[in-house]
Amino acid sequence: MERTIRGIEETLKDVLSRQGVTVEELRDDLKSLEKSFNMLSQKWNLEILYTLFLKDAVSFSSLKRVLGVNSRTLSNKLKNLQKYGYIDRRVHPGPPLRVEYALTRRGRETVLLALPLLYYSSGLF
Repeated sequence: MERTIRGIEETLKDVLSRQGVTVEELRDDLKSLEKSFNMLSQKWNLEILYTLFLKDAVSFSSLKRVLGVNSRTLSNKLKNLQKYGYIDRRVHPGPPLRVEYALTRRGRETVLLALPLLYYSSGLF
C-alpha cells in the first residue's frame, strides 16, 4: 500500500509540473468537486453505485430488495444520482412498463476510483 501511495504522489507531482498547474489551481478544482464528494458520501449512494456496477442494469424493485432500503429513500437517491450524471434511468415500454437503472461512464469511473479507498479503509491491506 505504501508503494501505491508513493506512486500516486509521484504521478500527481509529474502531472502538475508537465501541465503547469499551480497548487492554487488544484485547490480550486478540488473545491469545485466538494458537492460531488458530499453527495457520494451520503448513505446509500455508494451502495447503489456498487450494486449497479456488479449487476449492470437493475430495476427499482431489485435495487430495493438487494439494498433493503425503503422506496422513498431509494427514489430520492436515484433522482439525485441521475441529476449528477452517475446513473441513467431507462424506461422500457410495456406492457408491462419496466424501468431500469444503469451506471453512466462517470458512475463506472467513480466506482473504480473509489475501490482503492474502500479497500484501504477496510483495513484489509
